[in-house]
Amino acid sequence: MDREFWLERWREGRTNFHQARVTPPLERLWPTLEFPPGSRIFVPLCGKSLDMAWLAQRGLQVLGVELSPLAVQQFFDEQGLVPRIRRSAMGEHYAAGNIEIICGDVFDMDADTLRSCVGVYDRAALIALPRDMRVRYAEHVYGQLDDRYQGLLITLDYPQAEMDGPPFSVDDDEVQSLFRRHSTADIVYRRDILELEPKFQKAGVSRLDAVAYRLGRRAANG
Repeated sequence: MDREFWLERWREGRTNFHQARVTPPLERLWPTLEFPPGSRIFVPLCGKSLDMAWLAQRGLQVLGVELSPLAVQQFFDEQGLVPRIRRSAMGEHYAAGNIEIICGDVFDMDADTLRSCVGVYDRAALIALPRDMRVRYAEHVYGQLDDRYQGLLITLDYPQAEMDGPPFSVDDDEVQSLFRRHSTADIVYRRDILELEPKFQKAGVSRLDAVAYRLGRRAANG
């Protein structure tokens, strides 16, 4: 799976992963993190998620990264925002108000930019990547965030043999393996959502759980 896979999905409008509402676990769980206003929050593989606007409305500085220029433009158009645009080695930066989206590859994010983020919200990034890329992604992103970072990770847990991803199943054993070197990952929410997901039902998936983790930096001697 490469970048062209996702660019084609956006060009063809095959974006059933986009939600037309704010993610319920975000609304329920984010307030427990108690970020002060102005905190910079990283949203990887952000698409045109309404969750970014929700975070921005709470006084947070939102930094997204997204491969598709269509997704980026659609986000600002649908929010009624006219972004300022500049270029860097990481891609094209679109910024309006307290939302900035870098149109580029998450693996091109530099250490200084990631280190400037004290929070992270990952709803559809980790589960969008195949297993070999998940290892690299977790190290590149979560290993370089601010030393005090905290955030939310939302995954799906289902029998992978019953359906091909994306979205991929990432169970708790894999989450702990991916994060244990640099981060803590504690389950704070689990819900059976199979009845809400016709795509999974049609594929014959027997079980589908949405799982949310509270993330934080692991102590050096942890």
